[in-house]
Amino acid sequence: MPGNTVSEVISEAVARFGADFERVLGTCRIWVNGEVADSDAPVNDNDEVAILPPVSGGDQ
Repeated sequence: MPGNTVSEVISEAVARFGADFERVLGTCRIWVNGEVADSDAPVNDNDEVAILPPVSGGDQ
């Protein structure tokens, strides 16, 4: 996805994947190259931006 910052990449993803994708973002963490990132963090062409939904565990 094109963008110079995490927020620009996320905006492009929302435009591409729509309202359902946008709704879950509020509960997700954003990582760049395996590190937690703020929305103003810079990104380059070779960076990996990951959107991680909340996960929980426990006994089943």
